[in-house]
Amino acid sequence: MWMEEKIGTRINRMRTEQAMQTKANYVGTACPYCLTMILDGIKEKGLEESMSALDLSELVIRSM
Repeated sequence: MWMEEKIGTRINRMRTEQAMQTKANYVGTACPYCLTMILDGIKEKGLEESMSALDLSELVIRSM
C-alpha cells in the first residue's frame, strides 16, 4: 500500500483526474485503500473545497 511508483502516473492522481472530469462533488468507495488514495489525490490537487471522498456508509448516512 505504501510503495511509491517509480514509473508512469500514480493511480491516485489518475483516479482523481477521472473524478474531476465527471464534475462530481463526492467520490464514494467501500475500499479503505481507495479512500486513502482518493483523499490524497484531492489534497494534492487542492480540491478540498469542491470535492470529497467518502466511504459508502458515509454516503448512506448523508442521504437519510
